[in-house]
Amino acid sequence: MSPGKIRLWPLRMSIPHRHSDPEAVIAGARTFFVTTSTHDKRHTLQSDRSARLFLHVLYDYRSQDRFRLHEFVVMPDHIHLLLTVDVTMTIEKAVQFIKGGFAFRAGKELGARAPFWQKGFSEIRIRDANAFQQAARYIRNNPVEAGFVGDAKEYPYSSANLGFDVDPAPVSLGRVLDATQNAVPEGGSRFSSKIRNR
Repeated sequence: MSPGKIRLWPLRMSIPHRHSDPEAVIAGARTFFVTTSTHDKRHTLQSDRSARLFLHVLYDYRSQDRFRLHEFVVMPDHIHLLLTVDVTMTIEKAVQFIKGGFAFRAGKELGARAPFWQKGFSEIRIRDANAFQQAARYIRNNPVEAGFVGDAKEYPYSSANLGFDVDPAPVSLGRVLDATQNAVPEGGSRFSSKIRNR
């Protein structure tokens, strides 16, 4: 070969044999503890009309199979949800449906003005039965800790209230006890310490 010329030949690359199942690359159903607040932490969810409208929107999307709803609480300035999304839905999209759907309906039916919600939201991935139980207890006890009621079942805008139908915990998380059992030990837990200041 003469100087200055580059010899080109077919490049041969080793392509490793893949043993992974392409279907397994896509995540299955995932469960999340979600928190989001109203814009500037205004108490825009404190009225019965606002809270009930939020619950109506939440259950409308649940009935459309956008997600499975396990627990929820609507506080005056924030919400907590425990929900599962499947492979066709991201947690971001599910929360967008909920927040956007409520903001639209609140503007139309209650005359609420944008912005209604803070930007973004926080989520914690729930990976096992213990984390699921801790999140459920935290959600159910939020109105009690805030001093709104003496018993979680008394709060009208919570899954602890017996009037609401919720979905069972995903089987993939393992055996989950009822959220009212096995109270979190004194001082809380790894999970509750992450969300205590919400």
